Amino acid sequence: MKKAVIIGAGPAGLTAALELLKTTEIIPLVFETDSQVGGISKTISYKDYRMDIGGHRFFSKSKQIIDWWFKILPPAGAPAKDDIEFGRQIPLFANGPDPEKEDKVMLVRKRLSHIFYENKLFPYPLNFSLKVIKNLGFFKILDIITGYIYTFLFPKKPEISLEDFFINRFGRPLYEMFFKDYTYKVWGKNCSEIDALWGRQRIKGLNVKKALIHALKSNKKNIFQKKVETTLINYFLYPKYGPGQLWEEVTKRIKQKGGKVYTHHKIEKIFWEGNKIIGVEIRNLKNGKKFKLKADYFFSSMPIKELIFAFEPKAPENIIEIAANLPYRDFVTVGIFLEEINFPTLEDNWIYVQDKDVALGRIQFFHNWSPYLVPEKKGLWLGLEYFCSEKDKIWGFKKKEMLQFAKKELMKLGLIKKESWVKWGVVVKVKKAYPAYWGSYYQLYKIREFVDNFENLFLIGRNGMHRYNNQDHSMLSAIEAVKNVIYNYKDKENIWQVNVESTYYEEGRFK
Repeated sequence: MKKAVIIGAGPAGLTAALELLKTTEIIPLVFETDSQVGGISKTISYKDYRMDIGGHRFFSKSKQIIDWWFKILPPAGAPAKDDIEFGRQIPLFANGPDPEKEDKVMLVRKRLSHIFYENKLFPYPLNFSLKVIKNLGFFKILDIITGYIYTFLFPKKPEISLEDFFINRFGRPLYEMFFKDYTYKVWGKNCSEIDALWGRQRIKGLNVKKALIHALKSNKKNIFQKKVETTLINYFLYPKYGPGQLWEEVTKRIKQKGGKVYTHHKIEKIFWEGNKIIGVEIRNLKNGKKFKLKADYFFSSMPIKELIFAFEPKAPENIIEIAANLPYRDFVTVGIFLEEINFPTLEDNWIYVQDKDVALGRIQFFHNWSPYLVPEKKGLWLGLEYFCSEKDKIWGFKKKEMLQFAKKELMKLGLIKKESWVKWGVVVKVKKAYPAYWGSYYQLYKIREFVDNFENLFLIGRNGMHRYNNQDHSMLSAIEAVKNVIYNYKDKENIWQVNVESTYYEEGRFK
């Protein structure tokens, strides 16, 4: 019986494992360093309060991915308890489960986000409603309009940096108000230092014109909205108990079908001969014991930097040097419980904090992602998100220091009046949450050429490909990799093409 070693139990790794079991006779063996599955899509539980790390909207233009999700957690046919409470009218699915009676269900959620800028709330994506015009003032609106017209007539070409990307789509005034400082918070780099490819992958075709058209012709019925830019989606799907629920269900199915999933296990060495990977050395993080394992196929969603360092014999020196300098951003979420908040919002999924005087990047309102993430109605369960690097001061804070820092920032923003409003909290840190697009990233193609030479090695997922993929993109890369195994394809181009062009989905390739 053939075996496949799968490194990482995130969306890509678990998708690859289940696809192998559904379409081949190959037995997948999944190894995960963390204590739970899901990768960055896991759900953290603390005092029966659940946290989503980063916020995961389940939306895809790929019908294949949507169908895949629905086979694990079917879409709701009845409203969630908060929709009932507030009398919301939302699109539902015929014969779908009732989330008030069943747990295995995808909720249909209304997307609502705001930008917090100069102590005012602005809708995200930005529109030009009377409220927005009033908040900005006549002269700023005039500046935005003239700036956009100028850029429309004289676009920046070639479009090299992320700054070029934003200015071409929004004009310089709007870019400087709502994108420049926030992007610096996320990446710790100026937009002029980041490749425009990030924008093409994450924002694609959004611009002022499309935002205005969307605001005027909002489609509130069709949850899939295939012709709408992803940033403008009105509704999304969400597991009743957070994204980790779906991946925990997937793990159960993998085990039921004969696959294995091991947590607390780290791949430390990857052995190779010629153009094939022949085995790995694995360390059990609980007892420290190491063991070697041979297999026929290898799927890696571990950070490329760690993958290259694990090769035995060593990879070529130039490949090691490129891998060593690949940039990443790390992520800290401070989950806090408040009895009250000095803030006029009740329905947002998250709020982008544009204020450059605080390090806080985004605020999650977990009860609005799913009312079932919180065990009681009283109070507010929030996630304060910080983007950083391991060398940064924030990353080094201990729990008490980080909680105190977060309280002071909420006070500075005026979102709470007293630090005593924060009753308790928890701090969750995620290393290498975001592959970044500068430094040796520009030489990533050399690493790709090296690893693609191994016929039985497939790089998948966000960190596996060093690409800022969404969850569905990571899953698609895994599905494509399994196809290569089934049909014995040597060329890996189909895997690397996932999330390269926005038309990739609209042309129906995955239908």
